[in-house]
Amino acid sequence: MKRRQLASIAIIVLCSTLLALGERLLSLSEVHCRQQEQQHNLGFCGEEEEEFADQLIRMATVGGLHDSTSPSSQQNNSEIDALARFAIQEHNKKENALFELVRVVEAREQVVAGTLHHLTLEVIDAGKKKLYEAKVWVKPWLNFKELQEFKHVEDIPSFTPSDLGIKKDGHGLGWQSVPAHDPIVQDAANHALATIQQRSNSLFAYELLEILHANAEVAEESARFDLHLKVRRGGREEKFKVEVNRNSEGYFHLNHMEPLQS
Repeated sequence: MKRRQLASIAIIVLCSTLLALGERLLSLSEVHCRQQEQQHNLGFCGEEEEEFADQLIRMATVGGLHDSTSPSSQQNNSEIDALARFAIQEHNKKENALFELVRVVEAREQVVAGTLHHLTLEVIDAGKKKLYEAKVWVKPWLNFKELQEFKHVEDIPSFTPSDLGIKKDGHGLGWQSVPAHDPIVQDAANHALATIQQRSNSLFAYELLEILHANAEVAEESARFDLHLKVRRGGREEKFKVEVNRNSEGYFHLNHMEPLQS
C-alpha cells in the first residue's frame, strides 16, 4: 500500500515538474518573439520574418512608390548616388561586367520591411549608353543592403545624321532644332558649363538650370551644338550662348561662349 502511495506521489511530482518546464519554455518563446518584434517591428520570429518580408516585396505595387530625390535635399541626393554606385558595383561583380554609371535618371522608393529603392540608371556598357532599372533593398537597423534586380530597359540612341535631316549623299540641311532633354545635348551643355567654370575665377560653382535653346548641325560623324544656357552662380542667374563641337569619338570641345542679354 505504501509503495503505491509513494509511486502516486512520484508521478504527481513528475507531472508537476514537466508542466512547470513546459510553461517555462512557452514563456521563453514568447519573450524571444517580443524581442524579435521590437528589433524588426514585424511580429514574427526568425525565418517567418524573412518569409513575410519577401512576400511584402512580391506584393509591392506601383501605387506605393514615391520620388526619392528632392532638389532641396543634397544629402538625400548623395544617398541615392551612393545606392546607384552600389547597384553598379554589385552587378559588375555578379556578371563580371564593366558598367560605368553616368547618372541617376529617376529614383523612387517604397517602404517594404525597410526601403525598396527603384532606380533608373544611365550607364555606359562597351562605349554605349544604356538605361537600366535597379532595385536595392535597404534595412538600416540591420545594416543590410542588397541588389534585388538589375535589368536592361533600352539603349540610348546617339545623334545620327538622319535624326537631323541629313540626306544619304552627306549634304545636310544645316542647323536643326533638337530636343533639350536629349542626353547628348545635355552632355554638350554640361561640358560647356564645366569649361566656363575652369576659365572663371569665381569661388562659386556654376549650376545648369535650363537649356533655353538647342540647335545642332551634323557633318559626317561629328556634330556642332548651338545652345542657350540658363545658369546660376551663387545667388545670381546668368545666361550664356555657347557653341560646342562633338567629334567622332564622342569628345566635346567648347568653341565659343558669350553672355546673353536678358
